[in-house]
Amino acid sequence: MGVITDNLDIWGEALVGTLVLFFAGGALALILGIIVGAMRVSPVPIARGVGTFYVSAIRNTPLTLVFFAFVFALPPLLGLRLTGDVSLTLGICALGIYTATYVAEAIRSGVNTVPVGQAEAARALGLSFGQVMSLVVLPQAFRSVIPPMVSVFIALLKNTTVAAGFSIVNLGSVRNYLSERGENAFVVILWIMVAFVALVLLLSWLQRTLENRWRVAR
Repeated sequence: MGVITDNLDIWGEALVGTLVLFFAGGALALILGIIVGAMRVSPVPIARGVGTFYVSAIRNTPLTLVFFAFVFALPPLLGLRLTGDVSLTLGICALGIYTATYVAEAIRSGVNTVPVGQAEAARALGLSFGQVMSLVVLPQAFRSVIPPMVSVFIALLKNTTVAAGFSIVNLGSVRNYLSERGENAFVVILWIMVAFVALVLLLSWLQRTLENRWRVAR
């Protein structure tokens, strides 16, 4: 326990960094993923094409390369000075834009579980595509995509450690800092594993809670 109690400043900053990356990146991924998922099932060919290209291009690119593009290639183009806050913001964008592809595919799979007749009935009532998606299709689709969506966010949580290689403080960077203080690297890694297991178990509990609540709502 001394590894933690003697270094609470580093552990606290790292945990906050991981949570900021997770929640901010997750919010961006959820918003963008819903938009791209709707584009993937849109009746407009151009929208479907753009959505398909985005998912295919980003999802098949390694996350490390996405981070390189945002943290190292983008700042010179925008004239940004690479400070800690700028690096954190760019890291959030990299995580969010990358994870949004998986959110979009989860949304698309959920939309496909909704009977086609319901969308056709909504259109027969004069609803636009946006109204059909927001009022009829997506509310039902979200119920069926809770397990895969939580899996996506669990992957996002673990992917936050990639940011450690780009000078963004999070749990993945704790070992480097504590090694400079002479702490045993193996023990530090074990505690990092314990922290991630606890966070993943919390997400799994949230998944079961949402599933039970929405099952009753049906």
